[in-house]
Amino acid sequence: MRKEAGELLAASQLEVAFGAQPLFLTTKLDLNSLDEGERAKAVAQLKMGIDQGQELGAKRVAFLSGWDPGEDKRKEATDKLVDSIVEACGYAKEKGISLTMETFDRDVDKKCLMGPNDESVAFAERIRKAGFPDFGLTVDLSHFPLQYESTRDALHTVKDHLVHAHMGNCVLDKNHSAYGDSHPRFDLPEGENGVEELAEFFRGLFEIGFLAEGKGELPIISFEVKPLPGETPQMVIANAKRTMTLAWRLV
Repeated sequence: MRKEAGELLAASQLEVAFGAQPLFLTTKLDLNSLDEGERAKAVAQLKMGIDQGQELGAKRVAFLSGWDPGEDKRKEATDKLVDSIVEACGYAKEKGISLTMETFDRDVDKKCLMGPNDESVAFAERIRKAGFPDFGLTVDLSHFPLQYESTRDALHTVKDHLVHAHMGNCVLDKNHSAYGDSHPRFDLPEGENGVEELAEFFRGLFEIGFLAEGKGELPIISFEVKPLPGETPQMVIANAKRTMTLAWRLV
């Protein structure tokens, strides 16, 4: 199926990016594990994602950090993550692929090491200084409330490292079925993001130059949404497109 998809994408004139996050979320492999054997398994998994991305013609492969081990072991875990990603970047470079790390919440749902956007920027700087200047960050509008960061502050923090932006929604009500990082449709009554919040996201992306007239290459911006029980993918996709159209009018 990847071969067929790769052939279709090759004829589509689309720029392709590959999300390797599910390879870790479904297996619980940890790129910053303090157990060297477990960390090696996680690096091998990321390399497999790079191989799959190459089959699809991807120029970038995205991943997420491992789990936050707590404040006392956070520095050691960060050093291990640097080791993992430097190795993976070297592997990806041979295939003409750059890596990007998506930032997540630390204590709500995914509970990742990376994490706060300022710490993610410091991590990205370490990878770039290790010889991979194309390494970047992916941020998600739906993650900002889970990270306790405002949209504007988060975007200005990552502006020099941002290579991919997600549009999505989240729920902070613990009693709701979509609580946490579940990406429900926009303007869900219990949700955090709708037309106004997406418009603010677009404004911020213009402020930091990620969106700009006359920019040589088109920026990568994508929806990340999924249906709640009783909803269809078609409903959620239509909701996302209309939300974007209404938000764009406010920019």
